[in-house]
This record gives sequence, C-alpha cells and structure tokens, in this order.
Amino acid sequence: SMFYVMSFEDGRIFWDPALPELSKHHRAPIIEELVRVLAAMHNVNVENVGLGQFGKSGNYFERQIARWSKQYRAAETELIEAMESLIQWLPNNIPEDDGSTSLIHGDYRLDNLIFHPDEPRAIAVLDWELSTLGHPLADLAYLCMCLRLPDLGHLAGLKDKNCVELGIPSEQDIVQQYSDMRGITKIDHWHFYLAFSFFRIASIAQGVLKRALSGNASSEQAMQVGKQARLLAEMAVELIDT
Repeated sequence: SMFYVMSFEDGRIFWDPALPELSKHHRAPIIEELVRVLAAMHNVNVENVGLGQFGKSGNYFERQIARWSKQYRAAETELIEAMESLIQWLPNNIPEDDGSTSLIHGDYRLDNLIFHPDEPRAIAVLDWELSTLGHPLADLAYLCMCLRLPDLGHLAGLKDKNCVELGIPSEQDIVQQYSDMRGITKIDHWHFYLAFSFFRIASIAQGVLKRALSGNASSEQAMQVGKQARLLAEMAVELIDT
C-alpha cells in the first residue's frame, strides 16, 4: 500500500489512561498537557492556516447524528433498545447552534499523542482520519468519556479506578482547564455532548461487529469490540435519563 512518513518522533505513547508506568505526581501533568493541546488545537484560526474548507461549518451535530444513525442502520444485527432511544432523542435535543466551529480531531484520546521521552510535553498528535471542522465540545466530551468508561480491554476506561488516588484529574478539572484556556465561562447541555460521544462510538462498534460476522474484520478483537455496542448505548441513555 502507498504511504508516506511525515516525521520520526522519538517519544512515549501511553496506552493505559491510568498511566501505571508513571508515579502519582507525574500523572496529572500528562493529562493537563493532553487538555492543553486540545484547547490549542481548537483555538487555531482555520482560515488563517488554510483549513477554511476542511469541512462544513454549522449544524455539526445534526449532520453527525444523521450520519452515524445511517451507519448504525446499515450495520444493525439485532434490536438494541438503547440505540433506538438515542436515534430518537439526540436529533430532538441538539443544543442551539452557538456558531462554534474549529478544527476537531475526531478521535482525541491519550494514546493518540506522542510525548517527549522525559518531559510531560506532547510532541505529536496521531490518527487524524476523522478530523474535520466541527463543534469543539464534541472533542472535549469524547476525551472525557474515558473517565466514564469501564475498562473494556480494547477500550480502556477509568470508571472503576480511583482517580484521586492515582493523581489523575477529574472530569470537572479537565472541563475547567479547557474552559479557562478557551475563555468559556459555562458549558450548558454537557450531558448531550457526552451522550452523543457514546452514541457515535456505539455505532462504530456495531459496524465492527457487522464486519466481524461477515468475516471482514481486520482484528482478532473485532467480535469483542462489536459486542460492546449495546453497553455503550445503554451508558448514553443513562446520561439522558438523569
């Protein structure tokens, strides 16, 4: 297959969000850097850097909900009541478009960054295949989703971990740091952004399951990944029911 190398970056990738390879006092700086980079990316003036046509502006969630609902229907293998609820609830509860548009990564999480070998400093952001122009809070909610996910093996989460003992910032800390760096005073409808993130990843998981059942999956873990669609959807429904 054709490919190209952008650069070689000598650094560290942290695969486990609990950061077991670091001591307690070294963990918070890594997460704080993760949030700093996200805020900096969202603060980029896309017109000034030539990315004004990188995606459509406005109605991001409306378009994304329609897209992932369609993707889910194409990959549906059984009735998942929680997904049916989300497909109905999400388009009817989209927050009023505040005009926020930025470069968004689409899959922003800890293991998609390379950190300096010795410092808590990011030197590269990886895996841009879902990047576009969109609403920045989609990226922030997706990042925070990790704190609400159990450890599913292929989807490493921190729900069952004691983040205070680990020295890992809480969701509130992460949202506050991000808001301070972007000049945001308040985030309304936070549960919507989180529910959307769970819905999207549930739809992706269902697609993986469909490919696995068809014998077209690219990973031995595909079946395991796909079977999490129901759990992820149910977690999203819990958010909209509270």
